[in-house]
Amino acid sequence: MLTPRLCSLRAGAAAFQLLRAGRGDPLAGIRFRGVSTSWSPVGTAFNVKPQGRHLDLFSERRGLFGVPELSAPEGFQVAQEEALRKTEVLVELACKTPPGPKTVLIFDELSDSLCRVADLADFVKIAHPDPAFREAAEEACRCIGTMVEKLNTNVELYQSLQKLLADKKLMDSLDPETRRVAELFMLDFEISGIHLDKEKRKRAVDLNVKILDLSSTFLMGTNIPNKIGKHLVPEHIRHHFMLDGEHVLVDGLHAEAPDDLVREAAYKIFLYPDAGQLNCLEELLKKRDLLAKLVGYSTFSHRALQGTIAQNPETVIQFLEKLSDKLSERTLKDFEMLRGMKMKLNPQNAELMAWDPPYYSGVLRAERYNIEPSLYCPFFSLGACMEGLNILFNQLLGISLYAEQPAKGEVWCEDVRKLAVVHEAEGLLGYIYCDFFQRADKPHQDCHFTIRGGRLKENGDYQLPVVVLMLNLPPSSRSSPTLLTPGMMENLFHEMGHAMHSMLGRTRYQHVTGTRCPTDFAEVPSILMEYFANDYRVVNQFARHYQTGQPLPKNMVSRLCESKKVCAAADMQLQVFYATLDQIYHGKHPLRRSTTDILKETQEKFYGLPYVPNTAWQLRFSHLVGYGAKYYSYLMSRAVASMVWKECFLQNPFNRAMGERYRWEMLAHGGGKEPLLMVQGMLQKCPSIDDYVSALVSDLDLDFETFFMDSE
Repeated sequence: MLTPRLCSLRAGAAAFQLLRAGRGDPLAGIRFRGVSTSWSPVGTAFNVKPQGRHLDLFSERRGLFGVPELSAPEGFQVAQEEALRKTEVLVELACKTPPGPKTVLIFDELSDSLCRVADLADFVKIAHPDPAFREAAEEACRCIGTMVEKLNTNVELYQSLQKLLADKKLMDSLDPETRRVAELFMLDFEISGIHLDKEKRKRAVDLNVKILDLSSTFLMGTNIPNKIGKHLVPEHIRHHFMLDGEHVLVDGLHAEAPDDLVREAAYKIFLYPDAGQLNCLEELLKKRDLLAKLVGYSTFSHRALQGTIAQNPETVIQFLEKLSDKLSERTLKDFEMLRGMKMKLNPQNAELMAWDPPYYSGVLRAERYNIEPSLYCPFFSLGACMEGLNILFNQLLGISLYAEQPAKGEVWCEDVRKLAVVHEAEGLLGYIYCDFFQRADKPHQDCHFTIRGGRLKENGDYQLPVVVLMLNLPPSSRSSPTLLTPGMMENLFHEMGHAMHSMLGRTRYQHVTGTRCPTDFAEVPSILMEYFANDYRVVNQFARHYQTGQPLPKNMVSRLCESKKVCAAADMQLQVFYATLDQIYHGKHPLRRSTTDILKETQEKFYGLPYVPNTAWQLRFSHLVGYGAKYYSYLMSRAVASMVWKECFLQNPFNRAMGERYRWEMLAHGGGKEPLLMVQGMLQKCPSIDDYVSALVSDLDLDFETFFMDSE
């Protein structure tokens, strides 16, 4: 998952000499009892506990990510003041520079100076274990955010860019990437309403501020537990929930609970509508619509889909409707299977309800394929998985991962690992900080954060990208390294797909570096990595038992892959429902009826299971904030990734020629090229909506080789 960006003027450790040979392993020397030790250096780095940094007692403290000012929370104040000083100088320079390529370079440097503080602070405010650092980072985000709003309404700055875009001869003389970046900066300005008269511009600013406040309030509300009198919950299931005096607190759907009554109670209580949250959502949707109309779009969705693969909401709706039609028969069969399983386990109450599919599909998978996670975990030690990624990147892209010892103060928790990403010919490409382990107050989500975007500096050097991958893996124990479930392994590959996009999206401008591209393209590299993670030829390179070194049997991988197709049509249909709901909410306003009535109607048309009275699932739909009008992106990105996998890598997942084509056609441009052109370059054809739909539906077909193999 990608994190939403703070800067709307979008953008976003000096390189040291990397010793290729004789690189000492700073983590070597600690071994687990009975653990196989035949790992490569990168595998070893993740399969052993880091040594305490007792040798660093007298060394200089570097500061977070090697930024000297950030050795203490007060450093954020210093960093933001320096960024604001530099901003003033660059704004003045942009306004007096004659229109030309230099204008775009100044804008990019301006964006970089702000986002180097904002992006870093965006991560620290949610991930640092020290509250003082989190508070300082939060303040830095607010400060930089205010400056961005000012810049997006600075008429003189806007006019300096407008002069360039208005000069057709000048624009034609620019290279395609520079031209696109200039247009993207202009789009940011226009979205803020800067091209309007003074009164309308003030309204646009006020609306933007209100939308930010409403978004923040709504997001917080999506996670607040619901409270109900203890006497209203059957006594024999109360222990499944938190108790607060005479009340029961329900903080989630308990979707995997075996007891039907627990799931039903959780669903009805957690999704019971809160009047304040309902009002907040309706206000947020109204304000987004008003802003879109004010700056010249017919709906918020039209505004949000500018520059995406889909390009407009009409294409999105067509894609979702066609996909729904193709899925409908399969979804009905899935629901029949689920009903059958529910009847078998609970004959007194066999009607399939909205709280049932996650649990019963899990039961079906386990019964049919015997995929108990504990059977797989010993083969997926974290070190083995990292070694697998290293092997894959090396063969496909000529890239190796090297574990580096962070300097004192460089990381926020001692179990964070630092990886240098090195190309066989080009050398050091950037750094990945791996914040992989559970800890108190750490967000329970797997994310990729850009800390610093890559760009070509004026002196000809390349500013190396720095990213963080955040997972929530269990720590190692006394007797074993960290062992991953198959789902955790797939998530690791997914997030590493984002990281490679950041490392290889080596654009001239940090405004479009790496994952700084349209949402429906940004998820393609990460989802593509899931296909590699589910291919036996790839898994066989690294999945071996952490004690015996025995490889994971092929039939276990095949069973695992086929198990994911159980009720997959119903799962995909659910995503179609969510994406359609998102489009309707951000479509034509005023809405025909309440958001709950629209939910009910859309659920019955695009999902099929009955709406549960007195529930309002949309009030827990946190993606409406970061992915407003773009929730379809997961499905479209998966369709593109599926096509790339089948056309380019299915025959040979280690094909270096295809790896190079993938790098230069899809990864190298970041957001500096139209996403559809990148897809065309990779597939060597322009896919139609029917192609996207067919790719998704064909992924649901069972591989009969699995059954032959299991029956041998």
